[in-house]
Amino acid sequence: MKDYPIKYYPTFWQAANLIVIYIFIQTVVDLPLAIYDYNHGTDWLYQPWLKVPVFLGSTLFILSLGYYFSGLPFNQVYSFKRFNGMILPAMIITFAGLQYFLNEINIHFEKILPPPGWFMELFARLFDSDLGVWGGILRIVIIAPIVEELIFRGAIMSGFSRNYHPAFAIFFSALLFALFHLNPWQFAATFALGLILGYIRIRTGSVLACIAGHATHNGLVFLSVYYYADLNDVAVMKPGVAGNYLIHAIIFLFGIGLIWFFSRPKQVIRSQAKEA
Repeated sequence: MKDYPIKYYPTFWQAANLIVIYIFIQTVVDLPLAIYDYNHGTDWLYQPWLKVPVFLGSTLFILSLGYYFSGLPFNQVYSFKRFNGMILPAMIITFAGLQYFLNEINIHFEKILPPPGWFMELFARLFDSDLGVWGGILRIVIIAPIVEELIFRGAIMSGFSRNYHPAFAIFFSALLFALFHLNPWQFAATFALGLILGYIRIRTGSVLACIAGHATHNGLVFLSVYYYADLNDVAVMKPGVAGNYLIHAIIFLFGIGLIWFFSRPKQVIRSQAKEA
């Protein structure tokens, strides 16, 4: 009889089910409120006293499921192990180079499939709140990276890294991460981000490093949205310029190289230092 390899939780489809459950729990509350607001001109959907408990409850429920079925110690599923601090500037360089190409992709994609008005209004709400700019920063740069990395590079990658080759684990987690956002105009950006964060998770073994990387990326996006007009006046940021493609490709690859270099195991670094 042929022996089949043991499949650890979660496999790809189990992870997909986990995400569907997470989205479903929030939709059960959000959809009726959205319909009510549309018909009555109210704003219940965005009331913090409703949104926060649903968000926290659904998030804790999914994180608990991921931990319970993994069969691993908590600190292996949601690893907050320390990492080389030099990875942080490396991630800034990487995402700065990547951002140029993502903007180019968005420009061409929106020509083919222009985003509807309701989507643009929803996108604008992400960067604004009753707390102004600081509310947007709290939501985009702090809360989203923590929650999404605990789910995708924590609960999901803990199973993927045991079930699949590292390249497939990174690819599958990035694919689910992109699909999770339910946004075709954001797919390229979230997929590319997911690939890089998955690589960082494999290299460092730290969800904390992924949270830092995600926060760095979202912070750069946040700044680019607020200073869009000013950035477009900078020669090196102008879209459609052949020389800029090369410049940002070099920046991006240099950043990836730095991430690889600074995420090497300490014993390798020490042995190379002794040889020198």
